[in-house]
Amino acid sequence: MSSMPIKALVCGAGGFIGGHLVKRLKQEGYWVRGVDIKAHEYTHLPSDEFVQGDLRDQAVVAQVVTPDLAEIYQLAADMGGAGYIFTGDHDAGVMHNSATINLNVVEEARRKKVPKIFYSSSACIYPERIQTGTHNPGLKEDLAYPAGPDSEYGWEKLFSERLYLAYARNHGLEVHIARFHNIFGPEGTWTGGREKAPAAMCRKVAEAPVGGTMEVWGDGEQTRTFLYIDECLDGVRRLMNSSLSGPFNIGSEELISINDLARMAMDIAGKRLAIHHITGPQGVRGRRSDNTLIREKLGWAPDRPLREGMAKTYAWIDVQVQRSRHAG
Repeated sequence: MSSMPIKALVCGAGGFIGGHLVKRLKQEGYWVRGVDIKAHEYTHLPSDEFVQGDLRDQAVVAQVVTPDLAEIYQLAADMGGAGYIFTGDHDAGVMHNSATINLNVVEEARRKKVPKIFYSSSACIYPERIQTGTHNPGLKEDLAYPAGPDSEYGWEKLFSERLYLAYARNHGLEVHIARFHNIFGPEGTWTGGREKAPAAMCRKVAEAPVGGTMEVWGDGEQTRTFLYIDECLDGVRRLMNSSLSGPFNIGSEELISINDLARMAMDIAGKRLAIHHITGPQGVRGRRSDNTLIREKLGWAPDRPLREGMAKTYAWIDVQVQRSRHAG
């Protein structure tokens, strides 16, 4: 007698992390419904159902959140890289859109008595004041308060963490929260202003002629940690299968400057380029995940070097660049 597969809903399935999560859950034998405002741009999703709909609309949320679901993964948000988040031009939309999605989804989960929900928060919730140096000692989870994120995107994420935890306390919803630190990999946004730094560096190197130049925002000395998508999903699945709500950091501890990230992409490509520094949004000066808590409580920590993920990402983006050239 075959047992029924576990049913999961992935909100934001048309996005980078959501798309990879759909594939991962299908590999694990789940029945998966995906929902997003747009279809996935870069891959065919193996979901059992895909609803193209706007989660700001309560009717859409009522349609996709059904009482037979065992798990919801809420990754849908209005977001992008520094070029989108830090200009200040999109603040009202970012806050309104993301908060509306979270308010709708958590309330519908309560109403339909869905047992478990995962919420993807962000390293952007951490106070700007503790990220002013390039040698960031690491952002421990309890440093979130007193609050002072560097962007409205971060403020909304922090509000929504509290929203889910309040529903856990008041309505018995089983909630699991992770603060993602710069997740990257193939099949994600790589051009157009919403891409993250690893994709942007790979694209700039792939587009540049040998011996040419590439642009880097600011002085390029700002530092970050970047986590490859597969390792991120290992952490998410481990968190969902635990009894712990978090919030937990899911990130890498391998700190690198944006200049060195650019050089890594050049090295992978076998191209020598000059770096031309230009004015552009940089975000905080230094940001590094501290994985002490998740390592202690869940036994999770990434173990692959950044370069390995960058090589896979570069290979994928290089193909996209060549394709767009031929198409153009």
